Amino acid sequence: MSPTAVVRFAPSPTGLLHLGNAYSALYSFEAARHLDGRFLLRIEDIDGTRCRPEHEAAMLVDLAWLGLVWEQPVRRQSEHMADYAVALESLTAAGLTYPCFCTRKQIAREIAAAPSAPHGPDGALYPGTCRGLPEGERQDKIAGGVAYAVRLDSGRAAAQAGPGLLWHDRRRGVQALQAGLHGDVVLARKDTPTSYHLAVTVDDALQGITLVTRGADLFAASHVHRLLQALLKLPTPEYDHHPLLRDDAGVRLAKRDGAVSLAQWRHDGHDPAQLRHVLGFAW
Repeated sequence: MSPTAVVRFAPSPTGLLHLGNAYSALYSFEAARHLDGRFLLRIEDIDGTRCRPEHEAAMLVDLAWLGLVWEQPVRRQSEHMADYAVALESLTAAGLTYPCFCTRKQIAREIAAAPSAPHGPDGALYPGTCRGLPEGERQDKIAGGVAYAVRLDSGRAAAQAGPGLLWHDRRRGVQALQAGLHGDVVLARKDTPTSYHLAVTVDDALQGITLVTRGADLFAASHVHRLLQALLKLPTPEYDHHPLLRDDAGVRLAKRDGAVSLAQWRHDGHDPAQLRHVLGFAW
């Protein structure tokens, strides 16, 4: 008998859920149902400045209204910082991280001044300014209270992980790892002791996730996660990056652009079964 499939929906409570979020939630729920597997809800609330308890409460109401049922207890990332600290310490002990003292403005200025800069899926990559700082200078800055982020040394990480690492996406097939696609990504900051990349990789392993379902906008991020899985000796799930829901103008639905919330749909008298049908999940 094959192992039970485990699928998760992992929203961030930074605002009210909209139709795009509903599509992603239903997509994950339907995947678990189709596989006769388990469906988990995870709250990705590491951003203390934008995540709000009232948004989480509204989110749970919305998902229940849609007809979703999930296992308890719900994992909240803010309650598991110790797990991410252990993973970060493991990478640091292996010599795969370094402190970066650059501010966002300094990085932008350096990129702008360079005749050319390597680019990744999200734009220009961090130029590695702090990668070669002498250890003494690093320690002096830390002792002096200079704020810093912890970055992954992608070159060293790729060398340690070795060649031939693969991951599989159900829509695009087998993918060969591109270890440097995102450059030296941030793994932690002073105000946020873990990053999305690190937290989601650790969580998926600890929760036994076998299929990661999420939007196509996160497809490239899977290269970072596959690299971290190799470095931390964690299992690699299968992936399924679904298309993004867009408005009539072809623009991706997003909270910041004022996409209509599910709360508004409920207020306007829409039936959840009708909404599921509209989104392509009639069950």
